[in-house]
Amino acid sequence: MSWFIGIDVGSVCTKAVITNGGEIVACQTSLSGADYKRTADKVLQKIIDEADLRHQQVTAIVATGVGAGNVRLAHHCTSDIVCTARGTHSLLPLARMAIDVGGQSVRVIRVDSGGQVTNFAVSEKCAAGSGQFVEAVANVLRIELADFGPLSLTSANPVVFGTGCAVFGETEAITMVCEGVPREDVAAGVNRALADKICSLVRRMGVEEPCAICGGGALNAGLIKSVEEALELRLLVPLLPHAVTALGAAVIARSLESCDPGLGTDDQATR
Repeated sequence: MSWFIGIDVGSVCTKAVITNGGEIVACQTSLSGADYKRTADKVLQKIIDEADLRHQQVTAIVATGVGAGNVRLAHHCTSDIVCTARGTHSLLPLARMAIDVGGQSVRVIRVDSGGQVTNFAVSEKCAAGSGQFVEAVANVLRIELADFGPLSLTSANPVVFGTGCAVFGETEAITMVCEGVPREDVAAGVNRALADKICSLVRRMGVEEPCAICGGGALNAGLIKSVEEALELRLLVPLLPHAVTALGAAVIARSLESCDPGLGTDDQATR
């Protein structure tokens, strides 16, 4: 029996998925923090424990994300864009476009019928165009990040942010709260502002359906609704959307077994 782990060490969160026979057996998520190596070790140990395995039973580990090079037990490191495409295809084989809303950026990826990347675009490195903007305003509103989407859906009058900068946007949010603007209207305004950035990137690529949304942003129901309304389409939301890229790494780990039957036979893995 073969077990495969994909680990995505992102700038904000580290996600890991373990699969067996193509099925997800366990999933772990942790804040990445400043020490990617330590976090990766901790997440790998947690997911192996959750699956009730020993390290020697894991056939292959593939790492991806900004901190992939810090995963000392990885057999292979690969592109997060490729992993997102593979993970999306594994869960939603009909999807031809994936919108990945991460903590640091947004990526729009075209995927063919075999799960291969045919084209992609990445947002500029600005927090206003990523999940960091939502997190910053959630702190201003003093609500849990998980409550941000549901709260925004109750809004009757979403505010309009007058800036495309997350720093100034956060300041605007503080001013609005002090002036008594309902929290739900501020939250809805943030989702609309982020949706505008996402949709601009999607239109630049050219919309292709079926279209999926993944990454941590896909846990925000209010953001999904805002993007759907702006693009006038229905988005597909996969299982465990925040871990799609890690799943893609596990899919790639499984494909490595056929290339190297000796994978997983040694206690110490190498890249």
